[in-house]
Amino acid sequence: MMAKKTNVTVVTIAIFVATFMSAVEGTIVSTAMPTIVGDLKGVSIMNWVFSIFLLTNALATPIYGKLADRIGRKPVFLFGLIVFVIGSTMSGLSNSMAQLIFWRAIQGVGAGTIMPVSFTIIADIYPFEKRAKVMGFNGSAWGIASVVAPLLGGFIVDQLSWHWVFFINIPVGLIAMIMIWGFLHEEKDVTKSKLDVLGIIWLSISLIGLMYGFQLLSMTSHSLWSVLLSFAIFIISMILFVRQEKRADDPIIFLHLFDNRTFVIQNFAAAMVSAYLIAFNVYLPMWTQGLLGLRASMAGFAVTPSSIMWIVGSFIAGRLLAKSNPQRLLFFSLSVLTVMGIAMVLIPQQTPFWVFLAFSTVFGIGFGTTITGTTVTSQSLVSHEIIGVATSFNTLVRSLSQTIMIAVFGIIMNHSMAAGISAHANEGVKLSMMNKMINPQTVTQLPQHLIPTLRQIYYSGLHNVFLLALGFIILALIVNIFDRQVK
Repeated sequence: MMAKKTNVTVVTIAIFVATFMSAVEGTIVSTAMPTIVGDLKGVSIMNWVFSIFLLTNALATPIYGKLADRIGRKPVFLFGLIVFVIGSTMSGLSNSMAQLIFWRAIQGVGAGTIMPVSFTIIADIYPFEKRAKVMGFNGSAWGIASVVAPLLGGFIVDQLSWHWVFFINIPVGLIAMIMIWGFLHEEKDVTKSKLDVLGIIWLSISLIGLMYGFQLLSMTSHSLWSVLLSFAIFIISMILFVRQEKRADDPIIFLHLFDNRTFVIQNFAAAMVSAYLIAFNVYLPMWTQGLLGLRASMAGFAVTPSSIMWIVGSFIAGRLLAKSNPQRLLFFSLSVLTVMGIAMVLIPQQTPFWVFLAFSTVFGIGFGTTITGTTVTSQSLVSHEIIGVATSFNTLVRSLSQTIMIAVFGIIMNHSMAAGISAHANEGVKLSMMNKMINPQTVTQLPQHLIPTLRQIYYSGLHNVFLLALGFIILALIVNIFDRQVK
C-alpha cells in the first residue's frame, strides 16, 4: 500500500511523537487532578474524567482500524489527531467538571486512533523482521513519559495552571500532523462496499454496556438492577453484533479471524498480560507509597524500569519471532511473567525499594516481549487488506482488559480492606484511617500503635490483587499450550 516516496524515518518519528503525547496524557492528568478538583469541584464525579476517556478510546479503536483499511492510514490518523487536539483544547478551557468530562470523551475519541493506526503504519512501512524493533522504539515513548509526565505535570501546575496540562498537546499534536501530512504517502485503494454502520452501532452499545457495568461494580454504592441491566445490554447487543457481522458485506470485525487458533490465543494472552500490567502500574506505586512511606513522586518511579526495559523485550520478540514460532515466544515471555508474578505474591510487606526496581526491570522485559510479540503475530496471520482490523482488535482487547480489570481489582482491594477493618474494629481501626495511612504526609496524624495494623490490612489487599493478577498470567500460559501452529 505504501508508495516509495514515503519518508520512513520522518513518519516513524511522527508516530513516536503522537504516541508520546498520548502516553504523557494519562499520567500528567493524574498529577494535576487534585488541583483540577479544587478549582472545578465535583469530587464525586472525578473518576469519570479518566473512565470516559478510556471508554471512548476503546469504542473508537475498532472503527479506526476498519477505516484505516478502507480509506487509508493517513486520513484516519490525521482525523484522530485533529479530534484529540480539539478535545485537549476544550478540556483546557472547561470551567466545570461536567464540561471537562464531556471534552475528555472527545479527546478519547481522538486518542483511539493513535495506537492501532500507528502499529498498522509500522506494519506497512517495515518488513516483518524489523517491526518488533520499531514497535519497541515506539513503545519506549511510554517509558520516557513515565519519567517526564510526573515532573512536567508538577511544574505546569506549580508554575502555570492546570489548564496547560491540556494545552501542551496542541503544539505537539500539530507537529505530528504536519509530519504525517507531508511525509506519509499512500496508494489510493477504492472500496465500493458499504460501511458496516449497524455493526459499529451494535459493537459500540455492547462495549458501553460492558464497561459501564464494571464501572458501576467498582463504585462503593450501586444498584444491582443497574448492573444487571448494563450486562444484559452487553449480551443482547453482542448477539446482534455477531448476527450483523455474519451477513455484512464488509464487516467491522471479520469473524473468520476467530477460526485461526493462533490469532485467538495470541490476543487472549495479550488481554491477560494487560490485566496484570494495569495492576502492576497502579498498585506497585501504591505499595511503595503506603507501605514503605515514600513520597508519590518517588513511588511512581517504581514502575519506570519496566517501561524502559519494554524496548529490550521488543528486541527479544523480534529475534525470537524470526527463529521460532509464536507459541514458543509466548511460552518464554509468559514464563518470565509467571516467575515474577509468583515473586510479587511471596515478597514480605517491608520489601526494600531497590527490590521493586529489580522486579520492574524483569517485568518490563516480559511485558515488552509479550505485547510486541502478540501484536506482530496478529498482523502476520492476516492478509495485508485487513491488517488494520487485526491490529485494532489486538489494541481493543488490551484496552478492554485494562478498563475492566482496574474495576475488578478495585473491588478486590475494597473488600479486602473492609474485611480487615471489620476484623480489627474493636481496636479502633476505621476505614477513614486508610486514606491517611496511604499518604506519607498524613500518616503521622494517626495513632502510632495502629499504623502497623493498618499497613497489614493494606498489604493483605495488595496481596490479593497481585494473586488474582497472577492467575490471569497462569491462565494465559495454560491456554498457550493448545496452540500447535508451526512457524
